[in-house]
Amino acid sequence: MNIRRTLRRVTVLLLVVAAVVRINAVRLERTHARLADDLLSEASSTTDRQYAADDVDDLPAPVRRYFETVLEEGQPHVRSASLKQRGEFRLGGPDAEWKPMTATQHVTVDPPGFVWDATIDVLPFVSTDVVDGYAHGEGFLRAKVLATIPVVDAGPDERMDEGELVRYLAEAVWYPTALFPGEGVEWEAVDDRTARATLEHAGNEASVTFHFDGRDLVSRVTTERYRQEDDAYAPWTGYFRAYENRNGILVPTDAEVEWNLPDGDLPYWAASLVRIEYE
Repeated sequence: MNIRRTLRRVTVLLLVVAAVVRINAVRLERTHARLADDLLSEASSTTDRQYAADDVDDLPAPVRRYFETVLEEGQPHVRSASLKQRGEFRLGGPDAEWKPMTATQHVTVDPPGFVWDATIDVLPFVSTDVVDGYAHGEGFLRAKVLATIPVVDAGPDERMDEGELVRYLAEAVWYPTALFPGEGVEWEAVDDRTARATLEHAGNEASVTFHFDGRDLVSRVTTERYRQEDDAYAPWTGYFRAYENRNGILVPTDAEVEWNLPDGDLPYWAASLVRIEYE
């Protein structure tokens, strides 16, 4: 009799927990959707600008060749983009396991901003919901296990604001017209295969070095970003591969990022581009 009573109580408790998690998941989904909607509502409505080859005549040679390679004449400037990604994320040090991940990212160019909404399956039936973004000049990172238990709550502050603007700039290979000087990006030549891009917005400054391969495509980006785990800045590298034509723009469909630490490189995110749409 006591065993049956205990089982009933455990069953009721599990049902209550499941209901709470489900309610919190719906609330969190709505919160993330509002963040994306708010970002997109601020996007410039200008859509009549188009790429012309003479737009890039005064840029450093590797940057000019890059635009000539990835853009078609008459390509409209990107106002906003929506990306779907599928891949893996590693939570922890070099011995940590990679976990399956899916993500949706919304991006605006004017003003610069993004909201990255991801789900990482940390255990069977246990996921972590992450939202990472830059909006209205502020950077933020939030993560909750089972949509309920907060595990990360960072920003906005000066380091997060600039760190997330760095991410926006580094990932602009997915929306390359955002790298035009007309969008506020200043280019400085390093050598014939390297150039540094700098973007200022809302009092924040981001600087990223772009490395171009023999096909005049961006193969990697390097910079320094604030690393929460160490409460310090550290070298950071992003790799881009498998370029494909999507909506008239040549973009990478595989990417990976890593921290370059004194003890060695620490890759922590790797994904494929499932879908990308532009407006």
